[in-house]
Amino acid sequence: MIPRAILPLLLEDAKSYPVIGILGPRQSGKTTLAKAAFPEHKYISLEDIDLRNEISKDPRGFLEEYKNEQGIILDEFQHVPELLSYIQTHVDKEKKRGKFILTGSQKFLMNQAITQTLVGRISLHTLLPLSISELKTYKILPEKMEQALYQGFYPTFYGENPPTIRWFRSYVQTYLERDIRQITNVIDLDLFQTFTQLCAARVGQVLNISALGNDCGISDQTARRWLSLLEASYILFFVHPYHKNYNKRIVKSPKLYFYDTGLACSLLKIAITDLPFHSFTGGLFESMIMSDLIKQYHILGVTPQLYFWHDQSVNEVDCIIEHGQKVIPIEIKAGKTVVPNFFKSLTYWNEVSGNSPSTGYIVYGGPESQMRPNGRVVSWQSIDMLLQKSINL
Repeated sequence: MIPRAILPLLLEDAKSYPVIGILGPRQSGKTTLAKAAFPEHKYISLEDIDLRNEISKDPRGFLEEYKNEQGIILDEFQHVPELLSYIQTHVDKEKKRGKFILTGSQKFLMNQAITQTLVGRISLHTLLPLSISELKTYKILPEKMEQALYQGFYPTFYGENPPTIRWFRSYVQTYLERDIRQITNVIDLDLFQTFTQLCAARVGQVLNISALGNDCGISDQTARRWLSLLEASYILFFVHPYHKNYNKRIVKSPKLYFYDTGLACSLLKIAITDLPFHSFTGGLFESMIMSDLIKQYHILGVTPQLYFWHDQSVNEVDCIIEHGQKVIPIEIKAGKTVVPNFFKSLTYWNEVSGNSPSTGYIVYGGPESQMRPNGRVVSWQSIDMLLQKSINL
């Protein structure tokens, strides 16, 4: 097991809250983390259909039968959200910290149920696939950017016997059969998979829902609903435009990213040998960096504050970090050689915003970090230091 950087935060919060929630995509390591953090808790998997039926008949009896002095880990809790009200009664009565550990892979179902019952009683955490900093710590970060993009960051690829890339196809099929059918009634799963592939083809791009729906042969309403499903299952995420109006003619639609580039490469049927010259490489690289920044926020226990800026001309800044009064612009370039054109958007941003060039960053696909007169250049391998240094977390 690769120890996860979020572990100390979980243990600290377990001293203050009776319930700890660990949310994230399937196979991100939630179960392994929960067992490692709370080894004396009783582990119960709610993937078991018979057990779920037992709970639905007598939830109070279930908690009594499986009670444990140290506590209980309830894995994939989204299957039985109705149990939450009984947990609420239990923790209010016992007032024991760290008693229940809940894991879930469907943000929508978990958050909806938690909002209604466990507000003030639960500390929620998000566990995404491995971060660049976690891989660096254990000296298993791929040396080449292309390998990292293609392999992705799911923990299973960094174990003693990593699976083949066919693992992603199985992952998508399992996701479609389990999660999607539980969240909503998607009748045509093949069409939904096509939709997911079309989303992967838009990685790192400003979202045009009408064009996406037309390409898939579905309505705008269905496209929005399916995007919400993919977001709720931690397949993709959105970054919204920066809200400060430095130019009135700004793009208002969000940009689309995948949490894991290995999954996106699989959906796009991209081979690792294609990546050095592929038209999607820039978007995939941008997605990897944006996803890693979000991972760092979650490791630190801070709500992500990431945006992008794009006017209706050709001016764009890939990432804007906002922290209090600080505004940090970041350009993300897959190229491995720093060229003057990398700084074009940062220079324009500084002109319209009044920011100092020293506050801006270029994150690129090369190995060396360096300081330039018009911005700091950071290797993708050192992205873990950018957030902490720029906002002093």
